[in-house]
Amino acid sequence: MPFSSNSNNARGQQPDQQDMPGSMGHQDGSIQTDMLKAGSASTARQARVQPGPLPVTGGAPGAGYPSGVTGPRQEEARLTASDWTRTLMKYRQPIPSRSIFELTVTLAPFVAIWAVAWWVLSISTALALALALANAAFLLRLFIIQHDCGHGSLFRDRRLCDWIGRVIGVITLTPYDVWRKTHAIHHATSGNLDRRGIGDLPVLTVREYRGKGWPGRTLYRLLRHPVFLFGVVPFYTFFLHNRLPVHLMRSGWRYWLSAMATNAAIGLTLTVIVLLGGWEVMLFVFLPTMLLAAIAGMWFFYVQHQFEETSWRHEEDWNIRDASLHGSSHYALPGILRWITGNIGVHHVHHLASRIPFYRLHDVVKDHDVLAQTRRIMLWESFRCARLHLWDEKSRRLLSFAEARALPT
Repeated sequence: MPFSSNSNNARGQQPDQQDMPGSMGHQDGSIQTDMLKAGSASTARQARVQPGPLPVTGGAPGAGYPSGVTGPRQEEARLTASDWTRTLMKYRQPIPSRSIFELTVTLAPFVAIWAVAWWVLSISTALALALALANAAFLLRLFIIQHDCGHGSLFRDRRLCDWIGRVIGVITLTPYDVWRKTHAIHHATSGNLDRRGIGDLPVLTVREYRGKGWPGRTLYRLLRHPVFLFGVVPFYTFFLHNRLPVHLMRSGWRYWLSAMATNAAIGLTLTVIVLLGGWEVMLFVFLPTMLLAAIAGMWFFYVQHQFEETSWRHEEDWNIRDASLHGSSHYALPGILRWITGNIGVHHVHHLASRIPFYRLHDVVKDHDVLAQTRRIMLWESFRCARLHLWDEKSRRLLSFAEARALPT
């Protein structure tokens, strides 16, 4: 039986770096500092803010198994987020042969479809475009593999993970070391109202929104509009924002090197494509694949944290484990979409134990029904999340603008 969070806090122990949500093993000092600060601060606060048992059935507050249910499921329903961190440690070890297989069955079809789309472009532009759009599925999955490299969960060798991630970063237009740094900050600050701004989407509380004038409210409505979030933001992020690590100007030269080296590799690749195939290949093969994958990726990232019963707390009430488990969704997708997205929909488990390889995340929810039902969002339900924009600190729910407007002032 795993230790409870109470016993851990009573001894004043720090969470092991490898087990902290978002930790990435042997990483650079700045990322270690981000994670250790978050972990030590949240551990100290747990003495004041004790997390309760895990709510289930969609994460509704107070929900749980009926009193007549006994056995392992009822025992699991009593586990806290800290307990789950220890329970999930057995899933952390990557399986090298499986990692190689997953990389191969993703990269090989991506390259093959790209080549076929290029070849058929001279025969049928529509067919080439259709192939390019279909290939976005494999590009999205490559990004998930890059994501696992960033967490050091694809292979045991940290350097191997990093170099695979850097190569894939050229394909996904994402400077790997820059992304790894900002993503670590995302894991270390997710759900913290006082540490918003890096690696997340803009979220205002109802009180903050009401305190703004009409220009501020109009701008926020624009930023949160689905057309802007899933049309403009994906293009801006991957084609413009990723080119310069402006937000990491004071974080050292390595992030500038990562961005500039990735830019150079992308530039060289695109130059060769244009020289050999012309601008038509860029327009009808490269851009459609990249844009659709970026839009899909933005949607999945949105649903992972922007849902009605997510969790946001101020610094004094926030702890990293509870935020990881209760502030991330279980996006229960059909099998083919689950494969394409590399099980990243099991996001609550990923945030709680980020060293679990993506291909083992589904095993976790198969083995632990409580986690399968926690923060569960079905595909058809998820589209409602696009209407939710303001965090209400009183009801602890993410609301639509109309719902927020109906609240008493």
